Amino acid sequence: MRFSIAARLKSFTHAFEGFAFMLRTQHNAWLHLIATVSVIAAGLALEVSANDWRWLIAAMALVWLAEAINTAFEHLCDVVSPEFHPSVKRAKDIAAAAVLVSAIAAALIGAITFAPHIP
Repeated sequence: MRFSIAARLKSFTHAFEGFAFMLRTQHNAWLHLIATVSVIAAGLALEVSANDWRWLIAAMALVWLAEAINTAFEHLCDVVSPEFHPSVKRAKDIAAAAVLVSAIAAALIGAITFAPHIP
């Protein structure tokens, strides 16, 4: 296929549709959104350094990436095995654990980053 600006723009549309779907269907995505907005507000209010912003952005991106992969994985599992299967449950639980690990790591990065700015 040849490069097409219209095709590139359409791929962005698909990505935004996926993000919107994730927000509509995943309760934890709303918690991630609240956390993301809170971290950005705190970073701006506390005037953290560019180096601190790099860590905060990486942490937020890691959580969103894990949540997006988990959501996609859950939906794919539901199509492949609509009926309950212990292995599918285990796979979904492991994917959810990845989100939890990333969220804990992000919280620790936030705490380490913001601690010096709070008296």
